[in-house]
Amino acid sequence: MPEFDRFTLAIVDDIRDREQASDGHSRYSAYIAKHADDFHQDGQPLTPVDFAAVAWSVATYPVMSPGYVDVRPDVYPLTVHRDHNGRAGFCAKVGLRHGDLARRPDSRLRVRDWERDAWSRPDDPWPVLVGPERTDRPAVLLAATLLVPIPDDILLRPTAARPGRTLTHEAKQVVTALAAHANEHLVPLVDDLLGGGR
Repeated sequence: MPEFDRFTLAIVDDIRDREQASDGHSRYSAYIAKHADDFHQDGQPLTPVDFAAVAWSVATYPVMSPGYVDVRPDVYPLTVHRDHNGRAGFCAKVGLRHGDLARRPDSRLRVRDWERDAWSRPDDPWPVLVGPERTDRPAVLLAATLLVPIPDDILLRPTAARPGRTLTHEAKQVVTALAAHANEHLVPLVDDLLGGGR
């Protein structure tokens, strides 16, 4: 299991990818082959934005579990998408507890909040939040959607449209750059939102 910290939302795990590969090369490569039709448009390589979105999607949960890229469990989903101007961007969802909101006035109405997933450890600093099991009173479940642009210079135009070592290498290259960008630019936003962690 990857070790997350306050400065890391996405971890690329090349070692596990090789160790768990049925072909001795790359487990991610096998998933690319299973999703081969997603990696081309009428036999032609994808645009850089579409390639980044597909490569990220295949590299992460729920397609790969564990993923080639693991995302911190309190930030879900973390996806790559095409914005209205055709540029790449990250979209991250973060569940917020009422107490995470700075300077929230006390409310007279007692409402239920997000609860820790039953499988989370009590000391887990990044718990998965789930809706309340009991419905004996209202619940207000707050979530934030974070959108972060992805610069064109970390994307690449794939040279291959079919699975193989070249396509795998290019996909690994772009998801590694995307993970680094998420860690650099999303972490401060999530950290500010959650008040320095949970």
